[in-house]
Amino acid sequence: MNEAQSAPERRYLQRGTRTYWRANLALFASGFATFSSMYAVQPLMPAFSNEFKVSAAASSLSLSVTTGVLAFTLFVAGLMSDAIERKPVMIASLVGSALLSIAAALAPGWGTLLAARALEGIALGGVPALAIAYLSEEIAPEDLGTATGLYIGGTATGGMGGRVITGFISEFADWRVAIATIGVIGLVATLLFFWLLPRSQNFTPRRGMTLAQHAGPVGEHLRHKALPWVFVCGFLFMGAFVSVYNYIGFRLSEAPFLLGQGAIGAVFVIYILGIVTSPIAGRIADSAGRPPVLLFAIVCMAVGLAIMWPANLVAVVAGMALITVGFFAGHSTASGFVGLLAERGKGHAAGLYLLGYYLGSSVVGSLGGLFWSAAGWPGVTLMVGVVLLAGIAVTLWLMRWRRRVPV
Repeated sequence: MNEAQSAPERRYLQRGTRTYWRANLALFASGFATFSSMYAVQPLMPAFSNEFKVSAAASSLSLSVTTGVLAFTLFVAGLMSDAIERKPVMIASLVGSALLSIAAALAPGWGTLLAARALEGIALGGVPALAIAYLSEEIAPEDLGTATGLYIGGTATGGMGGRVITGFISEFADWRVAIATIGVIGLVATLLFFWLLPRSQNFTPRRGMTLAQHAGPVGEHLRHKALPWVFVCGFLFMGAFVSVYNYIGFRLSEAPFLLGQGAIGAVFVIYILGIVTSPIAGRIADSAGRPPVLLFAIVCMAVGLAIMWPANLVAVVAGMALITVGFFAGHSTASGFVGLLAERGKGHAAGLYLLGYYLGSSVVGSLGGLFWSAAGWPGVTLMVGVVLLAGIAVTLWLMRWRRRVPV
């Protein structure tokens, strides 16, 4: 019996079938719940500063501790993904993150809230680490692009929804009710996920690799001429983006804007631009090459940062729109570039990229608070400007490298 005859026949979920749409709706709900929970605290940072009497830098830890822990959780989960059952682990991830959101809402002190948010970084890792793996195994190859796009749409909608929902609710109630609401939404999403997601048909757990076997591809990627610089791009893009989003709430709550929590939350609706930007940037990168699109993206963010300088609400929103477009164009292009450059161990390469990406959120995002405390919005602008200049230098180097080694 030859290999083709002995291999088990794969049964894919086909577009147009009931099970295909059930799987897509389940993963959309999981993406929404995961990313709404992660970013729900961003518009609430001024409220944290007021209630717990902490600085802007300290209040940013409500997001930074989550993304910092998540960076390592995703990396480890990525290494273990071939041995992890998909649906049970994703359900545990959703339940854990929802309950920890409710725990954060009930936290009696600042330290307790940060502890709940750090634990949430562990819980949140299960869905992003396994959702794409589930899709690639269960969805018919000709329908995979659509299914993946719907999942990513759920994550982007969740990132926007979490910010907007907590902003509006805290306007009429308080931040505790707002975060608890996100937790309840997460529990509802978990029930939908449990009910809708078909069980895995094509997943066979593999024997775990040894540490030495993991170290091989990781070391190869870190020695690559270009890949480490793409990881740096992820760090810089995310660090600049999160810094602007973290401290814009502080700026808009002060004179001359004096916006309430609901109005600040409404500003985050522009996050939805990412849903449109990512696929367009991907198509352009396929034809024009990745480094030129990375350069365009980071210049777009720099222009947006400059436009935000005047104390004018229209200018601030327009600048944030450009920063959002630039960030999603850069992130989608850089993550695709990783898969193109990694000749083997693509999962390890993706894990290293996400490690840098979320560390950028954690490290640079919190550092921005020190600049806010020292010099207000001009200080944040200075810091983000330096980060973007570093990004321009890296992308220019990648453009030179690409001319020598076409990819």
